[in-house]
Amino acid sequence: MRLLNFTNRNAPPDELQTERLILRRPTMDNYLAWAELRRRSAEFLRPYEPQWTTDELSRASYRARMRRHEADITAGRGLPWFLFDHADPKQLLGGITLSNLRRGVSDTATLGYWMGEPYAGKGYMSEAVNAVCLAAFDYHKLHRIEAATVLDNQRSQRLLLSCGFQKEGTARAYLKINGAWRDHMLFARLADDPAPIISP
Repeated sequence: MRLLNFTNRNAPPDELQTERLILRRPTMDNYLAWAELRRRSAEFLRPYEPQWTTDELSRASYRARMRRHEADITAGRGLPWFLFDHADPKQLLGGITLSNLRRGVSDTATLGYWMGEPYAGKGYMSEAVNAVCLAAFDYHKLHRIEAATVLDNQRSQRLLLSCGFQKEGTARAYLKINGAWRDHMLFARLADDPAPIISP
């Protein structure tokens, strides 16, 4: 299976911009902002994420995360971004990632994201999701972007629908979330789907 190569001249830029956001590659310099936002948002995030380790927010854990990101970018397996406020470019709001990228007969990637609790429900993630989808479709001609949510995450489901994703079904015990195998609702957006209507 041929993977995407993000080190060539056709790779999308390290930075994407929307009306209110700057999306940049995570770096070690972001550690303190990341750890503080995740710590403040822990109870908000944990029900929808893989179980946190005992050293989840440590510098060593973050450094290992950065190494995985770099390996994924180099191998063409994934693209991570952090979300920063246009008005305050040092203010970290959340993160978004395209992972499990594969070419050949699928031309598909998986979308994942998280938002710090203070910034949830303000439309930031809709901007980020649309920007990342357009970059994937325009730069790399991906055919399909997939996403999944636990069944009770209605906020995330509304987000995906508003960004042009369509519900495709339910997968039993799809991912291990917060220590338990959880059923997930599956969504996808195709390159030739109608563009989502973005409210002013």
